[in-house]
Amino acid sequence: MLSNYPLSEVEKCYLKASGVEEITTKIPYLTVDNFPKLGLLTACRFLEWAAHNPDGVISLPTGKTPEFFIKWTQFLLENWDSKKGKQIREEYGMSDLKKPVLKDLHFVQIDEFFPISSSQHNSFYHYVNKFYIDGFGLDPKKALLINSDEIPLAEGKHFSEVFPDLKVDLSLRFREASNRQEKLQQESIFLIDKWCGEFEQKIREKGGIGFFLGGIGPDGHIAFNTRGSDIFSTTRLTETNFETQAVAAGDLGGIEVSANRLVITIGLDTIVYNPEAVGIIIAAGEAKAQIVKDSLETDLTNIHPATVLQKLKNGRFYLTQGAASKLTDSINTYYKTGEWTQAKTEKSILELCKKLGKYASRLKLEDLKNDPYTSLIPGLSETTVASVIESTIEKLNRGIEKEENEVLLHTGPHHDDISLGILPHITNQLSEKTNEAHFSVLTSGFTAVTNTFVIDTLLHTKKLLDEDQIQMVNYEDFFQTGYKLKMDKDVYHYLTSVASEEPEQQKRGLCHRVVRAVVEVFDVKNTQKLRETINDVLSILKNSYDGEKNPPKIQKLKGMIREFEEELVWAHFGVKVRNVHHLRLGFYTGDIFTEQPDKKRDVEPIVEMFREINPTKISLTLDPEGSGPDTHYKVLQATAEAVRQWSKEKDLSDLRIIGYRNVWFKFEAAESNVIVPVSLGDLSVMEDSFANCYLSQVNASFPSYAHNGKFSTLAKRTWVNQLNDVQLLLGKDYFYQHDMAKVRASHGLIFFKDMNVEEFIAHARELEKSIEGMI
Repeated sequence: MLSNYPLSEVEKCYLKASGVEEITTKIPYLTVDNFPKLGLLTACRFLEWAAHNPDGVISLPTGKTPEFFIKWTQFLLENWDSKKGKQIREEYGMSDLKKPVLKDLHFVQIDEFFPISSSQHNSFYHYVNKFYIDGFGLDPKKALLINSDEIPLAEGKHFSEVFPDLKVDLSLRFREASNRQEKLQQESIFLIDKWCGEFEQKIREKGGIGFFLGGIGPDGHIAFNTRGSDIFSTTRLTETNFETQAVAAGDLGGIEVSANRLVITIGLDTIVYNPEAVGIIIAAGEAKAQIVKDSLETDLTNIHPATVLQKLKNGRFYLTQGAASKLTDSINTYYKTGEWTQAKTEKSILELCKKLGKYASRLKLEDLKNDPYTSLIPGLSETTVASVIESTIEKLNRGIEKEENEVLLHTGPHHDDISLGILPHITNQLSEKTNEAHFSVLTSGFTAVTNTFVIDTLLHTKKLLDEDQIQMVNYEDFFQTGYKLKMDKDVYHYLTSVASEEPEQQKRGLCHRVVRAVVEVFDVKNTQKLRETINDVLSILKNSYDGEKNPPKIQKLKGMIREFEEELVWAHFGVKVRNVHHLRLGFYTGDIFTEQPDKKRDVEPIVEMFREINPTKISLTLDPEGSGPDTHYKVLQATAEAVRQWSKEKDLSDLRIIGYRNVWFKFEAAESNVIVPVSLGDLSVMEDSFANCYLSQVNASFPSYAHNGKFSTLAKRTWVNQLNDVQLLLGKDYFYQHDMAKVRASHGLIFFKDMNVEEFIAHARELEKSIEGMI
């Protein structure tokens, strides 16, 4: 396969380092260990290409995916002849490469929302100017950019006049306009179509794109060519699908905005017009594994847009191992190389059950011998399946063991991560009176709170103030010290109102906490100033565009709303406010690229929390590849470093680390070593607590691409699917005939990984190495 494709020197080095010996996919691919290293590979290949094509045509991606590509490209250009730069160049086949000069490259913008002002920080026009034109030192005169403000519309009008609600009705291409405004919009749509055709022609006059780099969406889209796009499509104004809108929600301030915004995108044929083009798709994390498999192992089809790269001899996928994990090549390598483990036995048996539609107990030895993977199990015999059943029961037994005299510290990158990951397991722990439980969310999480939610809450707060329904502001010392007191009372008031089904009183409980937050954040000293401050915040938010970065104090206010929500969840089980710790790590800024965790600013607060609580068990999200939001693996870095530092001052040989996963990424049964039963009651508690407490999230403004609704529903589905898998191994009767009621009541299962400190640090060590010395 590889002999049919010309690999560059950089690609040859990475291929050798990856250890991949056989590639059978329809498009070649390279794999690396983690997300930061994916950026390094891509940067090396880009600079290699640019050195050989100093006046070539490039098209580079926007969003969070290219974070490390951008950082490594800048690092290498700035450190070309430094010790670190030379080391990297020597390792990856660039030692003889002359330092590339990027100023003569021609840049083509891949896509843009329409309409959107080019001055908005969340426009892709702003992004490419900041990170590529300015960041890489490109010549703006040689760039083909998509500026919504400058696309000619009917009567010379601006898009804000033609589309005042920022909605474009493409049915006007095919139907009659019903009024003057629609006539204006119709003419404008045809002018946009004309502009798109001219943009396409300009690209082709340059000879087409020479170096294309893009991410891949959950539906398989590249650029904004969503599932079903014409293989021969060109630059156009088009609609998107739900998966794409869900991904774009973070850029635009919520799904309610992205669902109504169109896009201008180059087409699939635009990408492959130049037959000599280097076309690269990058993907990180196990969440992308299925779409990567579909894109690489399927014949050219509009159902999987990235298959269009089959047209290019230099078409490539650059992947993390997680993103490549479902490829047939990867599965073959997993089973056929390295030491055979119990996890391989368990995984192969479960996959065989699925393949044959049989329960494990009904598998015959002949079935195992005829399967390409189970046939590799050492000492294959009549007892092999029984050993897998036994090991699965052991995991389940660990999940129902009573935990006593533990000091538990459950941590999460964002508010709701802990609940969505392991809430039923935590309720078991909290039912034991000898356990002490603490909860800590490591970031502020303010980006998940929409402006609309805050505006509605502040307007209601003003109404209650007018009606003298927030009486605490009348207390003499409230604005000096009183606002800091009785936080538990806010929580209790709110949850009592949930129990008594009084939604107005629930709102009042929230408004009480918001008043406290406003007083703290803005240093308010009296009732008049409180009203003025609320009006000022309302004015700022009402005059902000969707997705605009808020001022720091409003970010803090939004974060404190999220913190109140987290306190409400754990108060369901009697956890006091003081046992819910809000760390607000400084790397979380709301910028397109959050900073890397800083050892003093971000790690020391975690170590200090460890010292104060002295936990015997710590839970955390185990996402070393960035399958979910980038905050997940950055928090993992900071937590791992904190555990390392703490281990220097305390013997942690008895400390247990619980690695869990949630709606963004999942453990397979074979990967986990603890399985916890989930009852219908558990599912109900999780759904109810989410709906009642995570008020800013109930409308799912920033949903997962996998479900148009609450994250709690998605978590429930995950747990139910995990039960279905384990039932294939143990049989349904194992559950409903079990001696223990908790197991008999199972209608879902949670998987997690219980590790000692050494095992946990090994998981996180490679990620730290991959970015060491870069920033």
